[in-house]
Amino acid sequence: MNQSKLESFIESTMNTMSGFILSMVVWEFLIVPIYGFKTSIEQNLVITCIYTVVSVIRSYFWRRFFNKQIHKSVHNWIKKHFK
Repeated sequence: MNQSKLESFIESTMNTMSGFILSMVVWEFLIVPIYGFKTSIEQNLVITCIYTVVSVIRSYFWRRFFNKQIHKSVHNWIKKHFK
């Protein structure tokens, strides 16, 4: 059974939001101390938000792609043209 578009969006958003929190923590407590980058929490938040929006869109696209089974058409085309 395929997911609805809303279910795909919710799943990709939840997945990405957990990545958002993880990336904020990794940046502040691992990257900054190791490499000495100087960013404020606000700058870190903005940068992470930009990447999060891109990630939600990317994740949603791939989820819909595979749920629509478009990948089967692509696979068949590749199989036909690249034997």
